[in-house]
Parts: sequence; structure tokens; C-alpha cells
Amino acid sequence: MIDLPSSAPDGVVVADALDAHIGCFVDPAQYLALVAAWRDDGFEMCADLCAVDYLAHMDRPLPEGVTPTRFEVVVNLLSLSKRQRVRVRVQAGNEDPVVDSLFGLYPGVEAMEREAFDMFGVIFRGHPDLTRILMPEDWEGHPLRKDYAVGRVPVQFKEAPGPR
Repeated sequence: MIDLPSSAPDGVVVADALDAHIGCFVDPAQYLALVAAWRDDGFEMCADLCAVDYLAHMDRPLPEGVTPTRFEVVVNLLSLSKRQRVRVRVQAGNEDPVVDSLFGLYPGVEAMEREAFDMFGVIFRGHPDLTRILMPEDWEGHPLRKDYAVGRVPVQFKEAPGPR
């Protein structure tokens, strides 16, 4: 099992520890400090960053001390030199989710944070260019939110040809 870095902020909840993998939950105010501690501890790569909308699963099981919110940001860090992986989960909020940007620590997250913003509406405070990346600039809403109206644009199909 991997131990938390010595410089990790207080209040980090560790859960789901598997061999070379650790999962931890952190308060949004300590999110940037925890990820910086992992980076300084040899986790040189942010392999993935994504958002999750738990609108219909607010009662999901979480470790004691973690208060669930509708939106969660999940970050997977990788240490190639140690052959270890870490998952950091932060509760981002309910209607207007906000967390700090990791761009200053891992510049490669720029597009991943833009995608989470575009699809879920998560604001990454301090991001250098938080603009849409998949949807047109004039698109209204965030398509992967569970309350996003699906099928607002009617699609007309041509009549299928009959058997020949």
C-alpha cells in the first residue's frame, strides 16, 4: 500500500487501497495542496482528469467524513519511476461546481479540464483558457449533465427503402 506524502494536508480520507493503488478524497480547499504533494512525492504524470454527475446517486456510499455533492472531479496520477498509481477525488459542488485548476502543476491537464467544463460545467479556477473544446462556442448548457434535456432537436429520417 502507498502512504500519503508527508506534505499532504490534514483531513485527507484514504479509501479503496489496492496493491499499487490508493484512492483518496480531499476537501476542495485542500485539493491543489494534495495534488502538489503527490507531484513532489514522485507522481510525475496526470494520466486522467474527468468529472462525474451523481444527480441520481446522491446517496452513494462514500467513506466516513466525505460529504457527497452532485459533481465530483476525479484525477488519476501516475508515478512511472515507482510504478504506482493514485486516484484523487474531490467533491466539486452541486449546481455551480468549482475546483482549482491543476494546470500550474501538470500543464497537460489543460484539455482535460476544458472537456470537464464543456461537458459538465465544472469551473476550474485559475485555468488559462477555460473555453469550450468539444461543443460550439454558442452551445447552451452542458450535455453530460444528468438533467440536460436529451432529444431537443427533432431528427427526421428518410423513409427506408423497401425490399428489392
